[in-house]
Amino acid sequence: MSCHPYAVIAAQRLLPVLREADADRAVRRTTALLAAGCRAVELTTSTPDWADALARTVPLTDAHGRPALIGVGTVTTTAQAETALDAGAGFLISPYPAPEVRAVAERREAVFIEGGFTPGEIAAACRSAGAAKVFPAHVAGPRFVRSLKAVLPEALIIPTGGIRPGEVPEWLAAGAAAVGIGSGLPADPAELAAVFAELALPCCAGCAGPTVRNPR
Repeated sequence: MSCHPYAVIAAQRLLPVLREADADRAVRRTTALLAAGCRAVELTTSTPDWADALARTVPLTDAHGRPALIGVGTVTTTAQAETALDAGAGFLISPYPAPEVRAVAERREAVFIEGGFTPGEIAAACRSAGAAKVFPAHVAGPRFVRSLKAVLPEALIIPTGGIRPGEVPEWLAAGAAAVGIGSGLPADPAELAAVFAELALPCCAGCAGPTVRNPR
């Protein structure tokens, strides 16, 4: 069964954001994350040769044998959006409002999570696609997400930027659907697997997802 990217990301609840020194390192990090029980990974255009890393990781599967969901973040131009989708990106993410990317996503019927910081920017992104990235999230804090959810109850909101792994539950409790994490995840495979197992929720109906330790 093919799962919608929103379902996968919301079930995983922690979205790793990879900014690496080169494509090889991005591929290694992605492979390690998938082996640890992660399924959705956000590569970024700030990684040199990111399109090569994307093409090499899109065919991979997670620890449960499900197709990996590899997206591309820091997408701000038409060229980046087209390149990412041509290489098989499962979703696109921008750090701020990006009308050019939105136009490409609409034309190609691709999933685009548009970034914003003000309530107006976030509301516009959610009206367009049902989801928004809040960046830089640490500036506003979890209470900001709680306030946003009060007026956008159905929106899928993904705060990203300056959030440490141990702070993820607080953001989820405030109403975040998932939290983007750029650094601080453990390198040890067992510890990394424990992070995802602790947070994971079931995916969509019919999806053979991981066993959930602490359903909420």
